[in-house]
Order: sequence, then C-alpha cells, then structure tokens
Amino acid sequence: MKLSGHVDVSAEVEGLKNLRRTIRQAGGDTKDLRNANLAAAQTIVPIAAGLAPKVSGRLAASIRAGATQKAGMVRAGRKLIPYANPIHWGWPKRHIAPNPWVATAAAANEELWLKVYEQHIDRILGKIEGKKR
Repeated sequence: MKLSGHVDVSAEVEGLKNLRRTIRQAGGDTKDLRNANLAAAQTIVPIAAGLAPKVSGRLAASIRAGATQKAGMVRAGRKLIPYANPIHWGWPKRHIAPNPWVATAAAANEELWLKVYEQHIDRILGKIEGKKR
C-alpha cells in the first residue's frame, strides 16, 4: 500500500459533462460549477470531522473540502499526517482495519450535500435563463 498522505472521497454526477457543455453553449461560466462542487463538499467536512478517530485531533483537523469544475472532494491528511489513508481504508498487511469515516459521512448525508449542489445548479441555470431574456 502506498501512503499518499491523504484520503480522497468524491461522488460522480451523471450528466455533468452535458451540463458543462450546455452552460458553455448558453454563454454561462463553467467556473460556477466549481463553486457548486465546493459548497457540496463543504457540507460534509464538519460531519466527517466529528466521525474521525481522535487520538491527537490532528487527523480530524486535517479534513478539508476541495473542488474542480468536474468534481467536489473531501480530503483528510497531508504530508505530515500520512496515516489518514491507511486508517480510513485499512491496511491488512499491518492489521489496520478500515474506518471509512469520510466515506460514511458523505454516504449517510447524501441528501444534505445533494440539496446544496442542486441549489447551486439551479442558480447557475437561472443566470443562463436571465441572459437569454
């Protein structure tokens, strides 16, 4: 197992490629999609921090949201916290059982982050409709 230093959890949205194309064709700004993805990911950060194993608290404090125009993600760990990945996904060779607190937070709260995402997409589409008028 490679210790990458962090955990990435993301979700795929069906039709996102078509949505980006439609936004571009309508003269909209696809950079707004990054904001939608970031807002959705940010809803999971405090929930995941509450579920993270707490020995020193550094792991929970390292949880953060990130986004591109194509995806939103929740990350945990970094170079100085390389144990995030094996603690989250497990490491059988070292007898570390998986404890997928970030994935659990995202899956258990899908309605929450999906609602935030949909609200942002509605705003983006509203801007485009406003330009057509």
